[in-house]
Amino acid sequence: MSHRAVPLALIALLVILHGQLWFGRGSVAQVAHLRSQLADQAQRNEQTQFANDQLAAEVRDLKEGLEMVEEKARMELGMIKINEIYVQIAR
Repeated sequence: MSHRAVPLALIALLVILHGQLWFGRGSVAQVAHLRSQLADQAQRNEQTQFANDQLAAEVRDLKEGLEMVEEKARMELGMIKINEIYVQIAR
């Protein structure tokens, strides 16, 4: 009986380990899903970092010179200096 118990116990242990590998926590499918989520998050982080870099450059320009402020005022607010004539070209 003891000669049969050891192989049966080892087979049962092997089945349990395989079940955990394929269906349990940390299974192959779950790891693949987490890797996919990680890749998506890395892409979103890269896009956000690019937007942050653009905003940081714009803030730096606004702090360093008035040319950027004047350009934004002209484009967004329609600023016109004294003795200037506003001309709009329609396409």
